[in-house]
Amino acid sequence: MFLEKDNNHSTRSGWIEVVCGSMFSGKTEELIRRLNRARIAKQKVEVFKPTVDTRYDTEDVVSHDASKSASIPVENAMQILFYAEEFEVVGIDEAQFFGSELVNVCNELAGQGKRVIVAGLDMDYLGKPFGPIPQLMASAEYVTKVHAICMHCGNLANYSHRTIKGDKLVVLGETEAYEPLCRKCFVEARDKKK
Repeated sequence: MFLEKDNNHSTRSGWIEVVCGSMFSGKTEELIRRLNRARIAKQKVEVFKPTVDTRYDTEDVVSHDASKSASIPVENAMQILFYAEEFEVVGIDEAQFFGSELVNVCNELAGQGKRVIVAGLDMDYLGKPFGPIPQLMASAEYVTKVHAICMHCGNLANYSHRTIKGDKLVVLGETEAYEPLCRKCFVEARDKKK
């Protein structure tokens, strides 16, 4: 754990929390819940999201259940360091859309004594590790994997199956483009596409 002296010369420890899972699993909802708890505790909180994520709002972080939190959209992870200086708790949504520099940024923030809460997809539509999330999971003190419900069989789902054609890695979409599936149903759906 990283330690830092604050203005009162007491020791403050920072850490990283990762909330990951498939689409429709409640990642952003959990991020917002944790940030709201920090606000109740009168901690200085700021939230960031990538500018590419404009699905619900260009500025606010919004969950599928319409919970929302004001945020600062940023082009890249390095901008977070600049904006986050005065905050104790830093939230980052849709972290899979940031490059690998996000890992260093989060570790730097934690090293400054900040609580860093990151939410994002751990796997892409092919079921492969997505962006910086796997590395963040490795260096985080706390990892929470949340699950959706499989749209085919009702079991726990941890895959984001793309239902529209195309092989671009990043395709922004909701229920018209993706569905959560369990492992068995995901493999079956991928086999049908071959």
